[in-house]
Amino acid sequence: MIDETLLEAEEKMEKTVEVARNEFSGIRSGRANAAMFNAILVDYYGAPTPLQQLGTIAIPEARTVLITPFDRSAMASIDKALRESDLGVNPTDDGNLIRVVLPALTEERRRDYVKLARNKAEEARVAVRGIRRKAKEALDKIKKDGEAGEDDVKRAEEKLDGLTKRHVEQVDKVLEGKEKELLEV
Repeated sequence: MIDETLLEAEEKMEKTVEVARNEFSGIRSGRANAAMFNAILVDYYGAPTPLQQLGTIAIPEARTVLITPFDRSAMASIDKALRESDLGVNPTDDGNLIRVVLPALTEERRRDYVKLARNKAEEARVAVRGIRRKAKEALDKIKKDGEAGEDDVKRAEEKLDGLTKRHVEQVDKVLEGKEKELLEV
């Protein structure tokens, strides 16, 4: 029972760190990145559809993105979704593909993105600690119900604290890398 609780907590913490990585990849840095477009939904025949399902995204240069729609009738919808997104881009449509040139980031905008990254990192840390709290409550219940001895539960809590520390450090490491990427000119 204790092992199951620890395993479940570790899996949830791993998923939380992975979500944080995905969130960080969606934050725009000086270079183009296909993950920036993950959150963009296009109104495709009345249904909100992720941009990746409507075309291929290629990055030929550091600040240029080419989007080739599978269905040319969706070009206007994709263009509109890109303009309305929070990326601050102005796409151009040449009839076959949509070209997006990312503007250079100003120092102020870089600082805003660093703040955003720090907020997302803090959300991930809070989520990891929430998972730890729930697992600790489960361990306390196991001890209270007499399903395991006090020493076993104490060792499990120490393992849980180690897991929590390791996953929080992973989030911090990912944040540090993203901050370095954002502040690099």
